Amino acid sequence: MNQHLQQAGITLLNALSRHADLIMQVYIAGVLDEAKHNPKTIEKLCHLGILWRPEADTQLRLKSAVRNLLEGSLHDERNRQLDANIASALASFKSLSVHYKEALHHGRYAESEAHLADLTEHVYALTESLANNVRVLFSRINNEFGYVSSIDAKIRENELAQSQVSDLLKQLEMLRFDELSEQAGSHRELRHLLVVTLQQCFAKVIQELSIVQARLLELIGRFRQFKGRTQLLKGFLLHMEHKPDFSPSNYAQLSQVPMLFNQAAALIKPAAVDVHRLEHEAELQQLVGAIKAFSRNQIRQQPERAAQKIKVEQQSDAQFAEDKLRQAVEAYFCQVIDSGERITALQYFQQQALDFDPEVWIYQVVGGYQGLSQEEQSYFALDTSGENHPQYSGNYIIRDVELGLR
Repeated sequence: MNQHLQQAGITLLNALSRHADLIMQVYIAGVLDEAKHNPKTIEKLCHLGILWRPEADTQLRLKSAVRNLLEGSLHDERNRQLDANIASALASFKSLSVHYKEALHHGRYAESEAHLADLTEHVYALTESLANNVRVLFSRINNEFGYVSSIDAKIRENELAQSQVSDLLKQLEMLRFDELSEQAGSHRELRHLLVVTLQQCFAKVIQELSIVQARLLELIGRFRQFKGRTQLLKGFLLHMEHKPDFSPSNYAQLSQVPMLFNQAAALIKPAAVDVHRLEHEAELQQLVGAIKAFSRNQIRQQPERAAQKIKVEQQSDAQFAEDKLRQAVEAYFCQVIDSGERITALQYFQQQALDFDPEVWIYQVVGGYQGLSQEEQSYFALDTSGENHPQYSGNYIIRDVELGLR
């Protein structure tokens, strides 16, 4: 099966390379001129799924998959399609994750690896599709919709892009990470794909789409301003065609000046401090430092707020207990590194017969892991075990944590 698939793929790629000139001609022209090419070559490309004929009396065209490949690789500005079917992708994520957990439960590890590979491919395909959609929008904005010439066409393209951004944002609302987290459960691989990877992509795409929306609104304002000025100029030219002897009057000599020219000079705005000007930071600090403190109301004497003696011994005991807890957590991490085995925090707690509170111990282990740098965290894998709160949904109670090496 794999050998047959590999051979078919090699044949397809060889055909793309061998007939690159023909394919690019069809890509640029849109259709194929069959009279200029060998019929056997055309028949072979149709058989491989590179060319197709929509109807019996129409010319040959490129398959949409091949055209999308060329548009994405060449960054063609004519690509105005945004394809991100998140609903279908989420359904496939759910199905593949269930297949993966079922195969693991029954000990079919080869089958589980295959399902995990399919799920990984689907997740990365969705993230790539979202990034490509944002890239297409940015390319159209940076070019100011240069593939159309008239202002009306640019306004229509801008409105189309705004509707596509709105549709994309509505689809992104379907990504509910609480459901994805529940779907992944305690499986580290599923959580990395369905929660971490998708959440990072979601945050980046949302941020970029907000920039896209702002720039689209700015562009459509400019386009409408150009359109208004163009209509005004066309109206003046039409007026000059009907009245070629027209000449503007000297409005400065009239006693009744039209309101269009009777404009007063702009008033100076009242002075105000601009706290966003960095060059004024030193002067502002001096002004703030020179402000006198307001007189406070006399506060009644409160014995409970009077100065109390500080017991230095109690503080040193608390600091010493905190140091012991931190040293125990470091020893726990070192044992995981030396043994190379996954050990839960409560197992180590019972083995070493530690005298800390178990809840404080688990909290300190989690805090010690989060206190590591990103590079150090990449060496460890921390999984939690627990259950959802029986009354308050969305609250997950952690009973134990398991630490191991990646």
